[in-house]
Amino acid sequence: MLNKTARTVETLIRARYPLIYIVSFEENRVCNAMKQIATARNKQLYQWSVTEGLLLPDGSYLTEFKDPVRALEYILNLDVNGLFILKDYHPYMNDPVVIRKLRDLNRSLKLSMKNVIFLSPILKIPGELEKEISVVDYKLPDKEDLEQIVKSIAETVGEKQLEEIKDKDFLNKVVEAALGLTAEEAENVFAKSIVENGNFNLKTILAEKEQIIRKSGVLEYYHANENMKEVGGLEQLKEWLSKRGKAFSPAAREFGLPEPRGILLLGIPGCGKSLTAKAISSMWQLPLLKLDVGKVFSSLVGSSEENVRRAIATAESIAPSILWLDEMEKGFSGLSSSGQTDGGTTARVFGTFLTWLQEKKSPVFVVATCNNVKELPPELLRKGRFDEIFFVDLPSKEERKDIFRIHLEKRHRDPNGFDLEKLAESTKEFAGSELEEIIVSALYDAFDEGCDLKQEHLEKTVAGMIPLSKTMGDQIKGIREWAKIRAKKASNSSWEDETAGVRKLEM
Repeated sequence: MLNKTARTVETLIRARYPLIYIVSFEENRVCNAMKQIATARNKQLYQWSVTEGLLLPDGSYLTEFKDPVRALEYILNLDVNGLFILKDYHPYMNDPVVIRKLRDLNRSLKLSMKNVIFLSPILKIPGELEKEISVVDYKLPDKEDLEQIVKSIAETVGEKQLEEIKDKDFLNKVVEAALGLTAEEAENVFAKSIVENGNFNLKTILAEKEQIIRKSGVLEYYHANENMKEVGGLEQLKEWLSKRGKAFSPAAREFGLPEPRGILLLGIPGCGKSLTAKAISSMWQLPLLKLDVGKVFSSLVGSSEENVRRAIATAESIAPSILWLDEMEKGFSGLSSSGQTDGGTTARVFGTFLTWLQEKKSPVFVVATCNNVKELPPELLRKGRFDEIFFVDLPSKEERKDIFRIHLEKRHRDPNGFDLEKLAESTKEFAGSELEEIIVSALYDAFDEGCDLKQEHLEKTVAGMIPLSKTMGDQIKGIREWAKIRAKKASNSSWEDETAGVRKLEM
């Protein structure tokens, strides 16, 4: 049975599209699908590669046609109802002779029963052929495809594995763990899991997925050890995330709820935006992929756009998942001058990402963090891109007490042995990361003195530290003014509310 992408190719063949470009790493899987189509449409299937020449329908080879131009001439002169697969033909499309020959072939094939399919993992089409070649991205195996692979391997191995996958919940977990792998990769890791563990082991499968994502060079599979208990304050944001986490379930679809799209966390540096992004993964039990925008950009023309498309496709293939963009404004800096500085590459990459953000149907939850919202283009902030924009301010007094407690417990100290009220009061303008640094610095002092951590160590460190809010007061004020009417507060109370209360008492 053909999958959705293969049916799309079949439609193009039936409509007599002469030149079709299939982008896929899965050569065998695509070729098997094309064999099914050729059989169903009474077409003869030919395959070409530069190493073997032309593979004829009867299984024999014409090795004299290894030359890419001679292969096109053979196709042009052959009078058959045929389907021709040209494997890894893209390097030869830089040759002016090949380009001209393909344009001649395109015109000729329109009057015949022949179709040419270029099969390659890399999309590379010269400008002269852009209007004459139809491109199809061959999707990775979906849940149904992977389920068939699991069952096939289980039947081959034995009764124990067959019995194991009769549990539908377990089978679903195995399939979801393998989403994002090619069919061959899935077969290999399932076999590896059985050899190593005697069963379908989820950890083994997920470890293989991590390697695949790492090889992409753009995405990083992030192991989130943080949880929401380690995030001090931010009650409104936590409540919002708790509600949205339930919306990935089938019950939510039946209820009529769409999958959450994403959030933009903006605010003061060091106040927990990145920590929250990591904690969401643990809270929702979803894989966290970090997109390094800097790695997207390549020196080769067109590669940057291809990199971001591949990153998006990878995130979608393992959905439901979380895609994390840290300090987003830095990744897309120079957007306004992109046409003059980099030939428009930054603008095109951003445009690709923006379009996907607006139109995406897959359950990929995007978490973007930003310190300087003024550097972000306005079109990113309009409704529809994100479900909500949250402003993360400096922590309030209660939040500072909570942050001190969290970091003292992380370092095996009893918070009850310290005057958290006094510490919170003396750190009014400090960010969360600065509160953590106070404890770390005080621990160094105590260790140097050969004693345990005491209140005076913390107070001494506070007295000697100048918070970031002092050195970048104007910028913080500007961010607050912007967020007042455009963003939702992440906390029930803020540092600014606390300061306003003090001012009122003084008056």
